[in-house]
Amino acid sequence: MKRIATTLGPAIGILLVGLAGHFASGAIYSSLEARKMIAALSSPALYLGSAIASSAATTLALMLTLLGLVRRANAEFDPLMYRQIYRIAALSTVLLAGAVVMLLLMTMPIGEFEDVPARWFPMLYKVLYWIVVILSAGLVAMVSMLFGTVRSLIAKLTPHDDV
Repeated sequence: MKRIATTLGPAIGILLVGLAGHFASGAIYSSLEARKMIAALSSPALYLGSAIASSAATTLALMLTLLGLVRRANAEFDPLMYRQIYRIAALSTVLLAGAVVMLLLMTMPIGEFEDVPARWFPMLYKVLYWIVVILSAGLVAMVSMLFGTVRSLIAKLTPHDDV
């Protein structure tokens, strides 16, 4: 239970910050306001999406390296260690796919759409905003999981005194 709280706690914190930001920005009443908000969101989200995609891809490669290290160490690892590595790899894959989807959505020429209903823009802003928040929380969860796995691996491989 403690391991789940250590992993999910920081991610829930990011979701709460996202929720506070959502309420702080207030209600978007017109498509013009929504277009401005989308324009303001798109530039930082492109950088964030690129960072999430590259970190997720790097983490996947590192998980393969970690598996090789575990095999070469000739240490006995419990199935929990392998499950942790699998969960990190699975979350990395989801984050990579989500970041690519976000990047595709952010590169759409949203301001150029003329024949779109006015209520579409506020909905699009909310969707884009929450994709950014959820991917950010997922990234924090992945890093927390990775830290827990590295901590367990160090504890297993580090020689220590039998007291």
